[in-house]
Amino acid sequence: MTTLLRLLLLSPVLEELVVRAGLQQYLIGRFYQSGSYIKLMPVLLSAMAFGVLHVASGWAVVSAVFLPGLMLAMMYQATRDWRLCALIHAVFNGMALGVCMQ
Repeated sequence: MTTLLRLLLLSPVLEELVVRAGLQQYLIGRFYQSGSYIKLMPVLLSAMAFGVLHVASGWAVVSAVFLPGLMLAMMYQATRDWRLCALIHAVFNGMALGVCMQ
């Protein structure tokens, strides 16, 4: 039960608060320029940071979470709502649990 609580509530909220509302928002301020390639830097860097947060689980997990992290970063870039990202993150974790439990 505590594992479910951690994976479906605690981790998504804390990780999105730190990575999106914290790091990515900071990077958006640092890289804000009119060139579209500069606007991609906060997305790419926060997606990489999101992956590195999972390094204790192994490099295969880091690779596996990069694409969902990239999607969450693009969602944050468009909406600036880390709570929406946390909700989607929880859904991703739930789907992963469903696949792993089979």
